[in-house]
Parts: sequence; structure tokens; C-alpha cells
Amino acid sequence: MSLLKTIETNPSFAPREGRPTPERLISGDPQFKTWAQDEAHGELIHTGVWEATPGLTHSIKGETFEFCHIISGIVEITPKDGEPVVYKAGDSFVMKPGFVGVWKTIETVRKIYITVTP
Repeated sequence: MSLLKTIETNPSFAPREGRPTPERLISGDPQFKTWAQDEAHGELIHTGVWEATPGLTHSIKGETFEFCHIISGIVEITPKDGEPVVYKAGDSFVMKPGFVGVWKTIETVRKIYITVTP
């Protein structure tokens, strides 16, 4: 097993497809694609590529830490009791455990993600 992993930003394998749960959906009809590419430490750490079409959803991290790097598209994230922040291609950010807010996909977004869940 190699300890070096290249993340494919345009994976050649089929993604897992989904939609937000009814309690997370605010508006629109966002559709999600996930290309899971690696896991480590007994499935506590996940890495891959995720894509979402336009829509508005509740984002609730719980105990999960997530690093995101936007490959393409535009999103606006509004933390509960906070101001909206816009992220676009080339931007990176972290949502820490306990984060609650609203995720608005303005233009279909594709991101590299790393999640860590205790």
C-alpha cells in the first residue's frame, strides 16, 4: 500500500450520486456526485472529489472536520449568525466540527475534500 495518493480531479470511474435529505434542502434541486478516492485510519479520514449543482442546503458538520479546495464553480457559505463568504475556483477553506450554516451552490461546484470524523 502506497503512502502517497494522487487525487484525480476528473475521475474516470463512476461517482456515487445523491441529493440532499428533505430536512437539509432549502430550495432548488441540487444533485451531488462523490468520487471517493481514499480513506485512512480505519475510515476516519476520507478524501475525494465532490460536485453539486445549484441549490440551497443546510450544512451541518457535527463532529466532522472538513477541508475543501474548489476546483471549479462558485459557492456562498453563510455560517449561522455570520456573514456570507463566496468561494470560487482556486479557493480553499475549512469547516470545523460544530459548523452550522447554509451552503448555496451558485454555479455547479467541484471540490476536493478531506474529512476527518472522530
